[in-house]
Amino acid sequence: MPERRRWASWSVAVLLAVWAVVRLTGFELGWFLTQLMTLTPYGAVLALSAAALLAFRNRPAALVALGAAVAMLAAVLPRVFAGTAPEGGASLRVLTLNLFGRADSAEVVRLIDRHDVDVFTALELTPGQVSALKAAGLERRLPYQVLEASEGPTGSGVYARFPLTRINGLFTVIGHNMPAARVAAPPGAVEVVAVHPNPPLPRLYGEWNASLAALPAARPGVRRILAGDFNAGLDHRAFRDLLGKGYRDAAAQAGQGLTPTWPSGRAIPPIITIDHILVDASIGVRGVEVSDVPGTDHRAVFADLRLG
Repeated sequence: MPERRRWASWSVAVLLAVWAVVRLTGFELGWFLTQLMTLTPYGAVLALSAAALLAFRNRPAALVALGAAVAMLAAVLPRVFAGTAPEGGASLRVLTLNLFGRADSAEVVRLIDRHDVDVFTALELTPGQVSALKAAGLERRLPYQVLEASEGPTGSGVYARFPLTRINGLFTVIGHNMPAARVAAPPGAVEVVAVHPNPPLPRLYGEWNASLAALPAARPGVRRILAGDFNAGLDHRAFRDLLGKGYRDAAAQAGQGLTPTWPSGRAIPPIITIDHILVDASIGVRGVEVSDVPGTDHRAVFADLRLG
């Protein structure tokens, strides 16, 4: 094999191996590696393809690429296998959506009606969007609200069918507004947080890490749901650390953990999964559905939950 082709083969294999090691160890130093981790499901496919191509040119390099593929697939594939759905428990139907400040309000309300939603967390909620949702009839379905609307991307809110009580001081809010509320659901109270940290861009990377780390841990005797645009996915160490505080990703529990949620409504299809509904161990997941909504660059995530 010509030296240049051998060098190229090993470069590809080693880079894929480094990607796999960073994913497995969580050794994400800086924003670039963090952004790269978002694409790990595609990295697994790339590594598998590279292993197949290199098998006829450089067998040792092919084995390295295959090892990287196996490592990444081991991290990614469990998300497509649904766990055991709970048989009993009271239903709580939750929807989360980053409205982008200009989502089609009538479509949002139709989606809430279709899923018979009990709790809705709205991100990038502007005062204008609050008015538009009200005009579209949202308050007839979800009359209770704890809102922190704001111009730009910082606003968020919680809407519910049942009475809400604002929770102050549950955690240190870093980044966008992230209101927390106690929902007086019929089987017992549930705490809900509308989550929306800033994205892990170069100048915001440290803040993104701190924001996810500041979110509250699950607590025995307290039902809690974190729902929103986390600007993070299951391949980020910071997000896995949050799950380690006692939460499960509803979509992964339902076998929908690889369903992408961003971007939506653009020339390219959705490619990454950064919108989530997290639940503590006392809450079961019956099903999850991801839907497009006109006017926003995020997809809506709905979860049919069961309260134990």
